[in-house]
Amino acid sequence: MTLRPFLAACILALSVLPGHLVAQDHPEELHIHDAYARTSAAGGGSGAVFFLVHNNTQTDDRLIAAKTDAAERAELHSNVEDANGVMSMGEIEGGVPLAAGDVISLARGGNHIMLMGLTKPLADGDMITLTLTFEVAGDVTLQVPVDNARKPGEREHDHAAMHKDGMDHDAKKE
Repeated sequence: MTLRPFLAACILALSVLPGHLVAQDHPEELHIHDAYARTSAAGGGSGAVFFLVHNNTQTDDRLIAAKTDAAERAELHSNVEDANGVMSMGEIEGGVPLAAGDVISLARGGNHIMLMGLTKPLADGDMITLTLTFEVAGDVTLQVPVDNARKPGEREHDHAAMHKDGMDHDAKKE
């Protein structure tokens, strides 16, 4: 068998294997997807951004900052419950760790990007530019759609919907 037919046979054989054996679901080194922004339920000129981050590298990293022209300040925040069951929100000191090969979720009710001092209302369908700063990977900029109607947990980990609307291609390293 010559090399060309051999390679073609190998490619054909690999193509019938389950997808997870041929390629990773997220081949990008640092993959950010399922991002959306919304106005804070409390109003007051604030909002929040939520997303998933896959660290497909061999190096631990840390999300340390965020910035956007949609707000005067963008901070890493978390909701925490105290010993009395009272929930409070506050800035995450030192950033959010992202181990090699791990996934972190910034979601409603947990860690998120808090937008304070909105420069304009977050209207459904608008896009905001968000730059995330990672300790190792540096700055990653993404376009984030505003979706005030989205319910908690909707579309998280829904890769078919994500690929359909192109949301997994919105992040770019600067």
